[in-house]
Amino acid sequence: MLDESRKSLAIYRIEKAGECLKAAKTAMETGSLPTAINRSYYCIFHAMRAVLALDALDSKRHSGIISAFRQRYIKTGIFPIELSDVIERAFKTRNKSDYDDFYVISKSDASAQAVDAKTFLAAVETYIKTL
Repeated sequence: MLDESRKSLAIYRIEKAGECLKAAKTAMETGSLPTAINRSYYCIFHAMRAVLALDALDSKRHSGIISAFRQRYIKTGIFPIELSDVIERAFKTRNKSDYDDFYVISKSDASAQAVDAKTFLAAVETYIKTL
């Protein structure tokens, strides 16, 4: 049986991911594409952390979260391999947007990342509901 405190933490992180997705949508509407990219990525990031909370795992590094999620949940077939590509694109795009001077984001790229984040979050929510 799943520890209730772990499940509570997972649910809290899912809610946080949902807030990030909502912020990404708002940023898209106002034309703040870098913010939309950032918030879409963090939606995915917090969703990964939600799943890892079920195993009492966390990391101070984004790469640690991504690696643990891929190893435990994608390589084992719990989540489809396509979500690994979603993670990779979101991570790279967010890093470029946040740290590369003069990086230009297209509205279509920001919109695609928001759609990916929504898909990722839905997959995680479905998984957690089955537990």
